[in-house]
Amino acid sequence: MRLFTAIDIPTDLTEALRSFVERLRLTAKISWSPVENLHVTTKFIGEWPEARLEEMKGALTSVRAVGSIEIAVKGLGWFPNQRRPRVFWAGVDGGEVLRTLARVTEDAVAELGVPVETRDYSPHLTLARIRETVALERLHQTLESFPLGYGFDFGSFRATQFFLYLSAGGRYTQLAGFPLA
Repeated sequence: MRLFTAIDIPTDLTEALRSFVERLRLTAKISWSPVENLHVTTKFIGEWPEARLEEMKGALTSVRAVGSIEIAVKGLGWFPNQRRPRVFWAGVDGGEVLRTLARVTEDAVAELGVPVETRDYSPHLTLARIRETVALERLHQTLESFPLGYGFDFGSFRATQFFLYLSAGGRYTQLAGFPLA
């Protein structure tokens, strides 16, 4: 089983992102993420034995409540950089509370033997993956055509829970939910 933990994006914000991505979709032949799959990952767990699923759920239940999290989705960027992009993303700002949730989740699953992430936590929504070198000029031109001050602000929401997900065949299935407050 391939597992991760995440915060869901509400429908109104998903629709704003869907509208945005639809404006861009024909500008570049890249692998656009299905908008309904967008989520704020708090911990990528990776492969986990199905026989130990209840143990994982128990560890996540022990994650101490950090309180609800005010999350804003705004800004755009590229990983690792704009010159050689592999991922096109929308920014996620959840402040210190979101970073704390990621850290305590990391600690809880590390006790079960899940490897600890060495990179800094960088929350984002993956809008597209770029698997090979392709022309991105039209995409850049379209992004530059948005009005100055647009800011690519897609909205904000208050998260009150996070979820354990199964990733299989490009589909994400919610396995359990955990309250934040």
